[in-house]
Amino acid sequence: MKRPFIVTLAGGLVLIFTAWNILRLWTSLAWSAALSEYSLRISPVASATIGFTWAIAGLITWWGLWRRKAWNFKLLVVLAATYTVWYWCERLLWQNPRPNVPFAVFVNLVLFVFIYFVWKTISREAYERNTENPKVE
Repeated sequence: MKRPFIVTLAGGLVLIFTAWNILRLWTSLAWSAALSEYSLRISPVASATIGFTWAIAGLITWWGLWRRKAWNFKLLVVLAATYTVWYWCERLLWQNPRPNVPFAVFVNLVLFVFIYFVWKTISREAYERNTENPKVE
């Protein structure tokens, strides 16, 4: 059974965010001395922990999409909402200049709407699969 194209795009998006957070983890560990020297608002240890947490969450989500797990469509929406809240908290609390706020809001909304449509596609597909092939008791 072939995956819908939108689910493939969601998997790619999850992998991009996962790779971004793996890069954040590696950079925080490899450049911790330089990052500490410039006394950033967030410590390298905290940045590495955040990167590790989101990388693990992304890998679990991608695995669930790849293996067509039933619980994954709910996890995808929860993680998208959580990532949005985390992103804006980090941006407002720890970043100084805050350039391009309208662009960040626009991209964030587009990605969240995309995840919502993926969620609806996956849940609709699961519903159709259950109605076409009901369980026999």
